[in-house]
Amino acid sequence: MLQRLAGSLRRPAAAPIAAAVRCVSSGSVGITAPLNFWAGKRRTSQEKCNKENVYEPATGRVLCHLEPCGAVEVDQAVAAAKSAFGHWSKMSGMERARIMIEAAHIIESRREEIAEMEVVNNGKSITEARLDVDSARLCIEYYAGLASTLAGQHVQLPGGSFAYTRREPLGVCVGIGAWNYPFQIAAWKSAPALACGNSMVFKPSPVTPVTAVMLAELYAEAGAPEGLLNVVQGGQETGSLLCYHPDVAKVSFTGSVPTGKKIMEMASQGVKPVTLELGGKSPLIIFADSDVENAVRGALMANFLSQGQVCSNGTRVFVQRDILPEFVEEVVIRTQAIKIGDPLLESTRMGALVSRPHLEKVLSFVDQAKKEGATVLCGGEPFVPSDPKLRGGYYMTPCVLGNCTDEMTCVKEEIFGPVMSVLSFETEEEVLQRANDTTLGLAAGVFTRDVKRAHRMVEHLKAGSCFINNYNITPVEVPFGGFKMSGIGRENGQVTIEYYSQLKTVFVEMGDVDSLF
Repeated sequence: MLQRLAGSLRRPAAAPIAAAVRCVSSGSVGITAPLNFWAGKRRTSQEKCNKENVYEPATGRVLCHLEPCGAVEVDQAVAAAKSAFGHWSKMSGMERARIMIEAAHIIESRREEIAEMEVVNNGKSITEARLDVDSARLCIEYYAGLASTLAGQHVQLPGGSFAYTRREPLGVCVGIGAWNYPFQIAAWKSAPALACGNSMVFKPSPVTPVTAVMLAELYAEAGAPEGLLNVVQGGQETGSLLCYHPDVAKVSFTGSVPTGKKIMEMASQGVKPVTLELGGKSPLIIFADSDVENAVRGALMANFLSQGQVCSNGTRVFVQRDILPEFVEEVVIRTQAIKIGDPLLESTRMGALVSRPHLEKVLSFVDQAKKEGATVLCGGEPFVPSDPKLRGGYYMTPCVLGNCTDEMTCVKEEIFGPVMSVLSFETEEEVLQRANDTTLGLAAGVFTRDVKRAHRMVEHLKAGSCFINNYNITPVEVPFGGFKMSGIGRENGQVTIEYYSQLKTVFVEMGDVDSLF
């Protein structure tokens, strides 16, 4: 997801560490530093556990080893966060803002280093990774600006009595991230939490565990209290320990619908509020009166960012029949021109998918689409780069499927890869009904020159984030989240303050008690 960026000054970047990782000889581990972080330091596991390999998507080589956290480590991390909360929550909003702004400045100065490590850990292109780092920085700056604005309300009552409300932090919050935007998601969850006076324990995806630790270190370097942002690594067991922990006040999760349901169930045992940003199977509707050039650009942005591994992607592309041939022809030409390869090269526009199993899963969706009658107009095959160092990487050619129908698996299920399904439609009423015929509702898009039609469509589309004549633009100033099974709550924007704080109402009696007894 891209942040619309204004021009900004860049500080000199620190020496990049990703290049050193790429120079590692075949088969050896590139990162040896511990990936768990609490109470201001990187930590190794105290429990005996099986270390898990973490792979570099671009090469298939082992990048590092993951030490999952058990109950002892989770307790220590939560205790550190609880201790930091006591200090952080008593600071003024302005004091918290100063530290957050300093963290944003450090991110800006180390933009290239963070972006390169994001590429090595995730596989996306360096161009996109830089924008992700910028989005993280802007998010922290935005919520730093809101930290000093948190306030309650005064209500006058009869007889000179009055009431007022206080907006107070929740306590220790848990963030559980996804592997498609590791650094950005860690910032999107931690920034509003910290601005409201909370502390956080963050669990990255075990597939991409590296850059969230960097963010925790950056907060510490900026002057945050020890334990303000902690990072624990692990999978389902570690996540369960966090959700059930009695000292955790709130859980925010980004990921799949099935996992989101489990997290909601676990949090309910402690009546803890949750924010869930889950999957999508979003429609992109292109009318015949659209600017076809912009519609094609929008469709590419809606399907091929981050190798198609974006929850809000508009993978069901509905094109009005009159322009279908023209649109498909241009989309195929542009898709075939996408440069695939080394994600650290400036010229690359599509890097590697995140893992070997995920690549195989996406390719199986293409095979299933062919069996069900869809036509592969281009792509959908494994891709082997010419560079010998990259031949073990997880690449595929971006795919456009034609002759799709609403009943096909590729149209109904979230693929989470670079696969675009093109469908035709004739009338506004017809496409609106088809677009909404899904249990998900994260995003939707409309391309048309008819302003009235655009707003009419958006009014009736059952989706939390809607785009008119654009797609996948996510400024931190506006809320992002879904309808239906795509989630609960919002990230970004002012409204997110409500999800990381609670209201306390205080009644003040200025006269005598009027008692019935």
